[in-house]
Amino acid sequence: MPSDSPVDFGFRKVSPEEKTRLVGGVFERVAHRYDVMNDLMSLGTHRLFKRMLVEMSGIREGQRVLDLAGGTGDLSALFAPVVGADGTVVLADINAAMMGVGRDRLLDQGLSQVSLCQTRAEALPFADASFNCAVIGFGLRNFTDKDAALRDLRRVLVPGGVLLILEFSKPENQLLETAYTAFQALWPGMGKLVAGDASSYRYLVESIKLHPNQEALKLMMQDAGFQDVEYHNFVGGIAAIHRGVRP
Repeated sequence: MPSDSPVDFGFRKVSPEEKTRLVGGVFERVAHRYDVMNDLMSLGTHRLFKRMLVEMSGIREGQRVLDLAGGTGDLSALFAPVVGADGTVVLADINAAMMGVGRDRLLDQGLSQVSLCQTRAEALPFADASFNCAVIGFGLRNFTDKDAALRDLRRVLVPGGVLLILEFSKPENQLLETAYTAFQALWPGMGKLVAGDASSYRYLVESIKLHPNQEALKLMMQDAGFQDVEYHNFVGGIAAIHRGVRP
């Protein structure tokens, strides 16, 4: 994508640079209440989905995991005991405020095998074949250039390495979609009450609506060079985990 091509920020079209700045502002404003809002918006189910993602990774002791767009470190905290003292988890995110919350949490839990890296998803500062597994938990829809990020993730994975993407997706039937849309309409008000910010959660709802559906994301991963791509729906397709392998 040319650097000046407009991209989506919710329902608005903005420049790539502006999207990066605006998304950064969203997460700076909500970092202090991000996890509380996640529990409210998912009714706690995001924690179960993340544990299932870890199970699907096949990660073993001593291996290396990249937790991209890892934010406050939920997934890093789950992977750390799996890789053990001889393994490594890198929590990478573009947003310093979110990583600050994550750093404090991980230090409190004594998870010294987790290191932090502030970086853009589209230009990862890691050598080729650095990781056995890369994961993205509810972050892909915020990337400025999803295709570029997927290609770079393929680069930093070892041959046979696994990419797992947990993301909001598209409900499988109209009745569920109608009910889910009504529930989403409550999120800006909840955000105002809990985090003091309605606009960030209005953007969240819009970003979910514009995110590629299950089949479209599967094709994007295949186009980026991943093989054996599959996805697993949760709660009727409200969320899904996509899994692909670097050949």
